[in-house]
Amino acid sequence: MSKINLQSRLFLSHLLVLLVGVSSLVIIGKLSSPRYFVLYLEQLQARNYTISYGVRTVLIDGFEAAWNHGTFWAVITGAGTAGGLSYLMSQRIVKNLIQMEKITRRFAAGDLAERLPASEIPEINRLSSSFNRMAASLAGVEERRQEIIGDLTHELRTPLTVVQGYLEELADEKIPPSVEVYDRLLRETRRLQRLVNDVQELSKAEAGCLPINLQSVQVYPLLHALVDRFRDQLVDDEPLLILDCSPQLPPVLADIDRLEQVLINLLGNAINYTRSGKIILQASLENRSISFAVTDTGLGIAPEEIPYIFERFWRGRQASELNLRGTGIGLAICRRLVELQGGEITVSSQLGQGSTFQFYLPLA
Repeated sequence: MSKINLQSRLFLSHLLVLLVGVSSLVIIGKLSSPRYFVLYLEQLQARNYTISYGVRTVLIDGFEAAWNHGTFWAVITGAGTAGGLSYLMSQRIVKNLIQMEKITRRFAAGDLAERLPASEIPEINRLSSSFNRMAASLAGVEERRQEIIGDLTHELRTPLTVVQGYLEELADEKIPPSVEVYDRLLRETRRLQRLVNDVQELSKAEAGCLPINLQSVQVYPLLHALVDRFRDQLVDDEPLLILDCSPQLPPVLADIDRLEQVLINLLGNAINYTRSGKIILQASLENRSISFAVTDTGLGIAPEEIPYIFERFWRGRQASELNLRGTGIGLAICRRLVELQGGEITVSSQLGQGSTFQFYLPLA
């Protein structure tokens, strides 16, 4: 029985129901109809209709024959019609499932563009909708995976080429080993390490696998500690680092480690692009959220570059001119971390005048 396909199972189950119904009708009719007919004849006699014993016997025999004949054709016609309708209905249901099986096989083979069509059967239609949502999600994950692999391959090529070139020249004794050579190799391997770590974190963030521990975070102590930390790293106090935040600011709902990671990245970028002037770390209450902003008076961003500033591995013209060795992933990670905490990050900038990165997080 386990090897019988679904269509046969549905058809046989309908036939079984039909058989039980017809059998019940025939048996009950066969047992009760003659009795009710006899009772009807007795009622006629009670109304002074004369029915002799012989006529009564002929009437009863004729009724039974007519009943048997009518029941036979009724069963044949009803069973045939019901069986045909049962076959058509089971075929209709299985046809949708067979189509779903073919599409899921193509989907499993890598054709992620396949989608299930809508069905008139509500349950199957809901199943199709759930599958299509899952397919769209998987297609998006696969697209992001391919993009990350392509971008990562491109970014890894430069440091690997540098390392390979130096090692080949050292092996062929074309250049003498020196502290400068080893220092260059060390810098490139550290760059590779940062790149791999950043890509791993970005992949987890984009896939929603990065743990986010939302809790009530006091804003002022966190920002004050960050400003003190960065001030210790500045030489000759340039640029000037300013904190604009009220100690009475209400707590924000955030992951303190991820919030600190975002702010460190934004402050680090501001310092890299600001040789003089000032950098302002600001937090303020706006409606039911806290606004965080990092404003600098640095080089700024060209208008045509702003739409790409949060893209993976994208580096602006200013980064190339300053020979900054970032991975180009930091701002992409910032955007995703802010989104995972229920916020949104934006940037405004004027070339030669500075930039402002701002994001909002809800109150605790």
